[in-house]
Amino acid sequence: MFTPSNTQHGAPRVFLAAVGPLMTEVAGEVADGLIAHAFTTERYLREVTLPAVERGLKKTGRTRDRFAISCPVFVVTGSDERAWQQSRANVCKQIAFYGSTPAYRGVLELHGWGPLQSELNRLSKLGQWDAMGNLIHDDILDAFAVVAPPDQVAQKLRSRFAGAIDRVLVTFASAGVDEKKSVATLRG
Repeated sequence: MFTPSNTQHGAPRVFLAAVGPLMTEVAGEVADGLIAHAFTTERYLREVTLPAVERGLKKTGRTRDRFAISCPVFVVTGSDERAWQQSRANVCKQIAFYGSTPAYRGVLELHGWGPLQSELNRLSKLGQWDAMGNLIHDDILDAFAVVAPPDQVAQKLRSRFAGAIDRVLVTFASAGVDEKKSVATLRG
């Protein structure tokens, strides 16, 4: 019962979640893949995450072609101005929420936004969630999210993350409970 004999698909793949370079390197060393955090930017992914994965893979003589990276990505879009603004507000609040976490400060620091983390953390302790979202200006939003009309989202995802991640989980923030999610594969 605990040792299945009919394993036609082989052992399950093991993915580790990581943000910081040390845990990311561990993922490259011991896992079959990485689940990156949505609180990442293309720059952080390419300058911090991928080199850390490569260091881990190198320790065990493995190559990137047998290691998969999955990453949730924020998307701001909408079919009309109201939907666009609601999507933007929701994503800004989510970025602010994650940005308040001290362990994620390194992502902001890479872009020169380190002091923002302290302010977001302070406001989070006061429960000022709307005020936190208002601190996410367009440069920050553009770094953390794909911001595009619906018909341009797929192309922007591909151009931003091709060669960096293999699977993307996209969450389309909406005003209600009809939040839609989709998964795409970026290989090929």
